[in-house]
Amino acid sequence: MASPREHIEHIRKTTFSIGGEKNPLAPMLDQAVKYLSAELYAKDVHFLMELIQNAEDNEYLKDVDPSLEFVITSRDITATGAPATLLIFNSEKGFSDKNIESICSVGNSTKKGNRKRGYIGEKGIGFKSVFLITPQPVIFSNGYQIRFNEKPCPHCNLGYIVPEWVEENPSLSDIKQIYGSHLTLPTTTLVLPLKRDKVKPVKQQLSSIHPEVLLFLSKIKSLSVREENEDPRAQYSE
Repeated sequence: MASPREHIEHIRKTTFSIGGEKNPLAPMLDQAVKYLSAELYAKDVHFLMELIQNAEDNEYLKDVDPSLEFVITSRDITATGAPATLLIFNSEKGFSDKNIESICSVGNSTKKGNRKRGYIGEKGIGFKSVFLITPQPVIFSNGYQIRFNEKPCPHCNLGYIVPEWVEENPSLSDIKQIYGSHLTLPTTTLVLPLKRDKVKPVKQQLSSIHPEVLLFLSKIKSLSVREENEDPRAQYSE
């Protein structure tokens, strides 16, 4: 059984021809990514409600209380120069090998035709909608620690779907420090360094989440939002 890191290297080599034979489907992949980009930016997403619904649709182990926490911080833990970073902690079962392969593709959901789709999303768009607010989303889940980039990868000239292993920026210790170093991290953490013009809209959406939303969710038992600033005087500009 391949380790998460070996699995990512295999995807990079076989699907994206990075350090491997040229994939004959590469031109089709390029076209599909262009369509994906156009479809993404045509969407007017109430982004956080979409993520809450995704968490509701995820699967949870029987002995785990389904929880979702949003934390916005002024710390630039991804070293991307982001003015703020949104972290999303979810106690779901975590990403499987197939889930990972799905988000490294276009239009290939592991839960096709099923609203219960979790982060994978209809037409593979679900997770990729994060690109509306971040240029470089990071996933930590079940041993996977990977980054995607909206800019084309220098090795294969494709954006959005090429996974890159994350050694640092952020590290697990960076994430634990924000979550609470004495606490056990939930299975899945998304780290989203925010685009400068999205900080204000994201903060507005965060402040508009009301506890009553839990009444409409059958799985999620705990939903929280908090702000964590390195500098208490830090102000986010538009």
